[in-house]
Amino acid sequence: MEPPIASGTILQNRYHLLRVLDQGEFNRTYLVEDQGRFNEPCVLKEFIPPQTETNNLDKSRQLFQQEAGILYKIEHPQIPQFRATFEEDGRLFLVRDYVEGKTYGDLLEQRKALQNQSQPLSSNLDGEVQSPPIAASPTNLGVLSETEVRQLLQQSLPVLDYIHSQGIIHRDITPDNIIMRETDSIPVLINLGVVQELATRLQLPDTPTPTTSIGKSGYAPREQIQTGQVYPSSDLYSLAVTAIVLLTGKEPGELVDNTNLTWNWRPWARVSDELAEILNRMLSYQPSDRYQSAREVLYAFQASGLTPQLPKPKPIPGTTVASAEGGTPREARAAEPSYPVMSQATGNSIWNSPWPLLGIATGLAALAGIGSWVWVSNVNQQDTGKSPSPKVSVSPSPSPSPSPSPSPTPSKPQIYSQLLELSAGKTLSKSSNLKANHTINYIIQGKQDQTLKADLSDEGVLMTVLGPDGKPVDNRAKRVRQWEGKFLFTGNYTIQLSPVKGLPDSDYQLRLRLTEAPKPKPKSKPTAEYKIKLVNLLEKNKPLRLLGRTSPQKIQRYLVKAKQGQQLKLEVIESDVALTIRYPNGKLVEKASGVQKWQGQLPSSGEYIVDVIAQQERNFAVDISLTD
Repeated sequence: MEPPIASGTILQNRYHLLRVLDQGEFNRTYLVEDQGRFNEPCVLKEFIPPQTETNNLDKSRQLFQQEAGILYKIEHPQIPQFRATFEEDGRLFLVRDYVEGKTYGDLLEQRKALQNQSQPLSSNLDGEVQSPPIAASPTNLGVLSETEVRQLLQQSLPVLDYIHSQGIIHRDITPDNIIMRETDSIPVLINLGVVQELATRLQLPDTPTPTTSIGKSGYAPREQIQTGQVYPSSDLYSLAVTAIVLLTGKEPGELVDNTNLTWNWRPWARVSDELAEILNRMLSYQPSDRYQSAREVLYAFQASGLTPQLPKPKPIPGTTVASAEGGTPREARAAEPSYPVMSQATGNSIWNSPWPLLGIATGLAALAGIGSWVWVSNVNQQDTGKSPSPKVSVSPSPSPSPSPSPSPTPSKPQIYSQLLELSAGKTLSKSSNLKANHTINYIIQGKQDQTLKADLSDEGVLMTVLGPDGKPVDNRAKRVRQWEGKFLFTGNYTIQLSPVKGLPDSDYQLRLRLTEAPKPKPKSKPTAEYKIKLVNLLEKNKPLRLLGRTSPQKIQRYLVKAKQGQQLKLEVIESDVALTIRYPNGKLVEKASGVQKWQGQLPSSGEYIVDVIAQQERNFAVDISLTD
């Protein structure tokens, strides 16, 4: 294994190495300053190929670029942005953004240390903590409270839903691989298991789809450690282990009974039965017994009435700042009056301003018959590290001929992004001219249950509203001129503007208004109206299809008369709804919260309660059967 690179080394005439942050079996992580971006800090991850007989540098390069391509495709505000790859002196490197904040592992250790010192928690700690510590529950000092863990779960699940939709499994979710970002207290996932996967492929070159044992012992589920097979539910298992470690302050080995393959964590945590039921299902030994998707877990939260109590986010600073990830945080630079602007071209070049005023002048010398194109740009160019800055050459046009001149080549697509500071109760307007093949992303910070109203004044530009997962927030938010709706999650939302096809350019004026979420009443859960119907299947032994419409405000509830020992079976048929089943006494049936299919033997007679729920108003069809 090559030794670490010495501090002070400059790689690629650009990356000034400050120190080593972390050392793994197949990778080493450095803190560096990007001298090509005004000494902005970033992460440099060195890939260390395994020492095997089949290993060679050419194979490493090939696989390294393949795996880097996976990271390149990931674009989510809660995952550090990939920047570049490069090779120097036979070493392979990845470059990505650096995140200001503390890992949840560090926050837990900090909480424990404060408890051991018998000192009350402070929001300052004499400036030693760059990321504000989470306030501890007075009855549970030394660990995180239920509210804090619910916040972590509900803000991390949309990120998992996003990467799983891209065919990527994280494989290594632990408290040390989740950072609480200092700018907004939002969790950020780091250290996707791509580098470790690459090492596995080099160790098993003849295996078409090699399995991998990536994952920390105690946090990774059995199928991942023993067989190397991973599923979306494998990440959900690791996220649940992370949650109970933060709730109890104990390591996984102290909470699991390896003989019976069961978890015994409740005696060391103060949590509601609803949250415990969700976590226990995520911790199921068999993958098929867990929730099968992150979205299904979010449904379970909704069905159980667990609403996160989120702290007020801090304003986004005026400059992009990166700091502590496993090391001492770097001091943030002085904020500029305006907010940061980034632009990304499809041709792998990125510009510094969202308004590059491109002028094209064509001069025709009639006597000489010579024409030329001159491309003028009045913006400062900023390299993201993905590719070198583009070079524009000026060359004379060919002499004119009697034949018609060819049409100008369309410009390459350009994507520009700008962070906006939009406060609740305020209206913000943005206006400019948008050219063909150009897209502008306005990014705002939204909180759960806030309402956004957005409208465009010109018909030549359309907008799409994207959620924190990078997908349209609903089916009404694609290529429209007006949109109004409520945010389901806390995070960064994007108002994406693009011109109508066929127009060379178009002026627009965008108006945005954000309305604060109503403050919940103390010690009260959200209420909903139930439409109750009685289903009597005592005399039937064949399925019955239930048809109806449900919404968060008017939940469809069925009362199913049943006898002890009968088998009840329910299944949603092609609809975006979920089921929650309760015993006649109102208690939740085990593993029957926020599901789309359930079957089980009933332990007692009475009227079982079946709620059909949805995040938005939906039609549904549910098959139900009751057999002796």
